Amino acid sequence: MFLVDTKVDVQYDNGGVKMKRIPNAVYTKEFREEAVKMVTEGGLSVSEVGRRLSVSSSTIRYWLNADREDALSDVGKQQKPLTEIEMELARVKRELAQVKMERDFLKKAAAYFAREPQSGTQ
Repeated sequence: MFLVDTKVDVQYDNGGVKMKRIPNAVYTKEFREEAVKMVTEGGLSVSEVGRRLSVSSSTIRYWLNADREDALSDVGKQQKPLTEIEMELARVKRELAQVKMERDFLKKAAAYFAREPQSGTQ
């Protein structure tokens, strides 16, 4: 499945990574169409799609209603489009967050396997 970049805010605390949606995020036409397809063709619930994409359920429902009325392509036309720099920044932020999560996982795994074996195990 192909998903399009959106604006995200990445926060780091206590060795973890939290990605939050920016309140007035700009979603591309393709992103909205993919979200609608996940519900209509993918068989996922609105809340599940919202959780997976970090978009509120009410926004997904709005897109579904617009799609039923063949007006999904008109949604978001009043918003200014993202510049290439903004899209690249969002992509790099997501990539950095992913790499940090992988790094933290590997640190924890290395610490787990470096522990002394417990009695009764080999």
